[in-house]
Amino acid sequence: MHVSLATSAGKAGRPNEDFVGAVPGAVVLLDGAGIPGAESLCFHGVAWYTHRLGGTLLGHLSRDDGRTLAAILATAITEVAAEHGDTCAIADPSSPQATVAMVRAHQDRLDWLLLADSFLVLDQADAGPLVVTDEREVTARRECGAPLAGIAPGTPEYDRVRASCVTAMRARRNQPGGYWIAKDDPRAAREAVTGSRPLAALTGVVLLSNGASRIVSPYDRTDWPGVLDLLRAGGPASLIARVRQAEAQTAAGTDGQTPDDATVAHCTDL
Repeated sequence: MHVSLATSAGKAGRPNEDFVGAVPGAVVLLDGAGIPGAESLCFHGVAWYTHRLGGTLLGHLSRDDGRTLAAILATAITEVAAEHGDTCAIADPSSPQATVAMVRAHQDRLDWLLLADSFLVLDQADAGPLVVTDEREVTARRECGAPLAGIAPGTPEYDRVRASCVTAMRARRNQPGGYWIAKDDPRAAREAVTGSRPLAALTGVVLLSNGASRIVSPYDRTDWPGVLDLLRAGGPASLIARVRQAEAQTAAGTDGQTPDDATVAHCTDL
C-alpha cells in the first residue's frame, strides 16, 4: 500500500487537533473535538488526546494480530483513558474526544471503521466512488439545532436557545439514539460503522477529516469523483489547498463555517 498524507491546522498559532498516520497496511485519521476553554476538565487538551489515541491505534495495528478494528479501537480508548483518568474529568461531556477513521488491508480485503463525521471514499475499480461516513452526529446536530431556525444571531434569545441546543447535543453523545465518538468509554467502538471489500475491487481509498470534506459540502467546489481526480493530479496537499482557497473566497459569516483543521490520506496500490 502506498500512502500519501497531508494535514493543515485551521488557524495559525493554534495546535492542529487532527491526527493522521500509517503503518504497513493500515491508516488512521482522527479529528479532535472538545469545548474551547475546557482546560479545567483536561489540562492535556484535544490535540494531546487525538495524538495519543492515534499513536496507540497505530501501535496495535502494527502487530497485525487479527483482531477486528472495533476491538483495536476499544482497547486504545481504554488505554488512553487510563493515562489521564486520574488527573482529568474524562467522563464530562466536554472533555477531549475524537472522530475515528481507520482502514486496514488484511487477507486480500480492505476493512474499515468510522466513528462520527469523518469520511471514507472507496475508489472502485469498476464503478464510481463509494462514500462512507457515520451520519449520526450530523443528524443529531441538525435536530438539536432546529430551535435556532428563524432567530437572529447575536440576540439574547439566540444565545439562550443556542445554549440549550448545545446542552441537548451533549446529552446525545455516546448514547443510544444519539451519536458515538471516541472518548472515555470503549463501548463506543462497538457502535462504529464498519465494512469490508475485496482489495481486487478497489484501486484506492481516501480518508478525510470533516475539515477536508468541506470541498464537496458546503463549499461545492467539486464532487466526490472530482476529489479523486484532484488527488491523482496533485495529492492530498493540493486538495487541502483548494479547501483553503474556498474558505478565503467565502465571505465571513455567510455560510456558518470557520476554518477547520483539514487532513487527507490517499492510499493506492492496495
